[in-house]
Amino acid sequence: MASPTPPRDDRPPRRSDGEQTHAAILDAAMRLASIEGLSSLTIGRLARELGVSKSGVFAHFRSKQRLQQETIAAAAEVFEREVFAPASTAPEGLPRIEALCEAYLSYVERGVFPGGCFFAQLLAEFDAPDGPIHDEVQVGQRGWLQQLEEHIGIAQRAGDLDGDVDRAQLAFQLYAPLELANFLATLYRDPSLTDRGRSAVRATLAAAASSDRTST
Repeated sequence: MASPTPPRDDRPPRRSDGEQTHAAILDAAMRLASIEGLSSLTIGRLARELGVSKSGVFAHFRSKQRLQQETIAAAAEVFEREVFAPASTAPEGLPRIEALCEAYLSYVERGVFPGGCFFAQLLAEFDAPDGPIHDEVQVGQRGWLQQLEEHIGIAQRAGDLDGDVDRAQLAFQLYAPLELANFLATLYRDPSLTDRGRSAVRATLAAAASSDRTST
């Protein structure tokens, strides 16, 4: 998930206790948006969730748009920490592809967000409407698929995957079961359904393996 550009902040720096409060508000905002959708995320709704005054939340964000932008940016940091950072320790190519898929499924399985993957929810909500959030979602999804495609190319050059395999198509085939596993695990409140995603990823990579690798 490509990290969105943080919104410009012209306000004076917050004190450390203010930073802690701001971070706690964003944690609640991410959890709420993952369940109810970003469109429902308003200063008033968040204040009710936290049991504080609207003016207290308003002082941190000043507008619904800024609240939503900061919530997306905070969720991107979580995704980076929970998915990209663990996977980055695996060697490039096929091991990195496997690590990325496993890290994503683990992130869903562990319920990092109560509504499943924050960005899957965002995609379902903003795939059709035009606007800045749609554009951010598009950039993020493109970045995720491009990472997969890049490592598919490395795996092909290493002889682990068939060089004739279409990279974009294989990335699509890997991405699809990850998202479906997220939606079904969330829908049925059953984290074990992510195992179906794992099985689909293994089968997809096995089908794309080079003949030299499968013969060894």
